[in-house]
Amino acid sequence: MTSLPSPFGIGDLGPEAFRFADFLTDARQGCWQVLPLNPTDTAFGNSPYHSTSAFAFSPLLISPEELVRDGLLGKGDLASAPAGRADRVNYERVTAWKTPLLEKACAAFLDRKSDAAWEGFCAANAGWLDDYAAFVAFKGSFGNRPWTDWPPAIRDREPAAVAALSEALGSEIGKEKARQYLFFRQWSALRASCRERGIRIVGDMPIYVDHDSADVWADPGIFKLDGRKMPAAVAGVPPDYFSATGQLWGNPLYRWDVLEHREFDWWVRRMEHNLRLFDLVRVDHFRGLVGYWEVPAGDSTAANGKWVEAPARKLFGRLRRAFRPLPIIAEDLGTITPDVREVMDHFKFPGMKVLLFAFGDDDPDHPYRPHMYERNCVAYTGTHDNNTARGWFELEARPEEKDRLTGYVGRPVDASSVAPELVRLALTSAADLAVVPAQDLLGLGAEARMNKPATIGGNWEWRLRPGSLDGSLAGRLAEMTRAAGRG
Repeated sequence: MTSLPSPFGIGDLGPEAFRFADFLTDARQGCWQVLPLNPTDTAFGNSPYHSTSAFAFSPLLISPEELVRDGLLGKGDLASAPAGRADRVNYERVTAWKTPLLEKACAAFLDRKSDAAWEGFCAANAGWLDDYAAFVAFKGSFGNRPWTDWPPAIRDREPAAVAALSEALGSEIGKEKARQYLFFRQWSALRASCRERGIRIVGDMPIYVDHDSADVWADPGIFKLDGRKMPAAVAGVPPDYFSATGQLWGNPLYRWDVLEHREFDWWVRRMEHNLRLFDLVRVDHFRGLVGYWEVPAGDSTAANGKWVEAPARKLFGRLRRAFRPLPIIAEDLGTITPDVREVMDHFKFPGMKVLLFAFGDDDPDHPYRPHMYERNCVAYTGTHDNNTARGWFELEARPEEKDRLTGYVGRPVDASSVAPELVRLALTSAADLAVVPAQDLLGLGAEARMNKPATIGGNWEWRLRPGSLDGSLAGRLAEMTRAAGRG
């Protein structure tokens, strides 16, 4: 959502989101996949996979224009919007401008007479909202220090101490709840519009949460922590395509024994929350729910980790009993072992096939080549973690990979044609669903890459230029979609 155009330095849930839905309709598209909507932090490079909450929403995505329409701001409040590049997000500048703006809007909202929708939101989401709003308010009052550095009574959630501080910070807690509600109200309007058009929204659920998060503070017993409530071990992935030393994510790991004893209640609540927001849910790093890479706390890389088994069949069995259907897409990239495939096959979860990985080996039966796809999968030209198709061709693809791609499509492929060729391969594959990043629809190069794993800085910033998804492009995509028997 941050990649949408807007006059305010970052994409949001305002008019351009609805225009994007118009484009999808004109282009005969039936799904819109988005990155996580959770709060982000400049300390973690603004990654939507590092958040202070697995449930809360990013206030940066709230549309100022919609707040004006609702009478919570005046048009003059938007006059000082930060100038900047139309194709990049400057998170520091946006945050500095938008924070006081939302503070004013929330104060105006809370001054109004309470209504049923607001009360219903607070009641339906109390299981996470009360803890999250208190966490944010408490953190602000303690100079934004990590919760492990708070006064012991608040750190350890002693009821009397928490109640007293909550009363003292009632105004701040109320404004944080209002921020969450204003996001939810705007999101609900956008999703309703998409539903009317027949567009399903594919959400993205990060597997882990940050240690300095409302989730770990509120329920530390379900995470692998030591006596000081610091991570006893952390998450990551072993050396792979993206990094020779692996990726050290640093998130605390789950105590699956405790979660199993509690019948996976936290995961049930989390999935219920996501299914209220989305029509399908992409589970990030799915393999970590079958077996996860455990890295000793304090290591500087992920190289010295080890695989540890997780109770995947019991977890997904519990989720399937709670939700029928259970519309999950398994992000099954990276080191995939037979046990992961067995779980996916057992629950019939579709996996991901990425075309940028299909031509690295001289193997006609490579599982990512389109003629090998089963129906129950999702075809991608690339993902947010890959270079764009053009960027891959220009900077990463070896000569032999280019030759294999040319041989596969049966005609010469160059930098200008590689993106449309891969889009066509995805659409004409047997995969039930084909997903194409907007960068590949536009044939953009490496400058438009969204994220480079295992790097810090410069990620998650790319934005669509206003008007780039025009009627001509919609028409071409609609015809490709129709010719492929989709849409």
